Amino acid sequence: MAGTLYLCATPIGNLEDMTLRVLEILKTSDVIAAEDTRNTRKLLNHFAIQTPMTSYHEHNKAVKGPQLVERLRKGEQIALVTDAGMPGISDPGADLVRLCYAADIPVTVAPGASAAVAALVLSGLDTRRFVFEGFLPAEKKERRMTLEMLKKEHRTMIFYEAPHRLIETLDELETIFGAKRQMAVVRELTKKFEEVRRGTLEELRVHFSKQPPRGEFVLLAAGYTLEQQKKAEMESWEEISIEAHMQRYLSQGMSEKDAMKQTAKDRGVSKREIYSYLHKG
Repeated sequence: MAGTLYLCATPIGNLEDMTLRVLEILKTSDVIAAEDTRNTRKLLNHFAIQTPMTSYHEHNKAVKGPQLVERLRKGEQIALVTDAGMPGISDPGADLVRLCYAADIPVTVAPGASAAVAALVLSGLDTRRFVFEGFLPAEKKERRMTLEMLKKEHRTMIFYEAPHRLIETLDELETIFGAKRQMAVVRELTKKFEEVRRGTLEELRVHFSKQPPRGEFVLLAAGYTLEQQKKAEMESWEEISIEAHMQRYLSQGMSEKDAMKQTAKDRGVSKREIYSYLHKG
């Protein structure tokens, strides 16, 4: 019978966050597939785990993935770990999972720490609906296009960012999302110098321009609210005359009465004001 691939979450900082189930899986698996064997070796040494390791990362996944699947076919049990947190999130673990499903190999998960979710609940932003974007594209044009598409996203947005790119990313976010968009920047989760800094994009950019960024960062941006949308729509309508505004609806076959009503609604005024303006002469 085929073995099972175990997706094992590991601590994102504090080693006390390791679960008992993950410890047992790491001890009893035939091999541990690790994103960085040197990093995982420290974790295994801390818990006195001697299970052999093999590397599985972005640069060798095309070759190593099929090799791991073959070992699973032969009945081996494999534990997959990333450097920190849940494998398959912003790492090549997802590719291995797809290979396993294509080969009818069982996959299960031993959940635990996840930087995205931990940062979200610490942020103070809306947690009811959110979207995880991971690391933004490295190429500048593609990154800007991605942010432009997210500009009017209503859900809380979660990004990962490296310290050396933090200021540049905050600059781009401020340019596209606006200086007053609410944000939270969370760094060094579960570690000694854990920090949650909240404020507008402008305030956070200024702060980190003065305080050199250090550590691992999660950025959270508040979603584009209905109030912001209504305000933007009203401002766009104010750029055209009332006559032109009315004409848009009349040309769609609306009656004058209905066009007047909709124009008033768009502009946030009463129908009487629109009527008075149109019949002032």
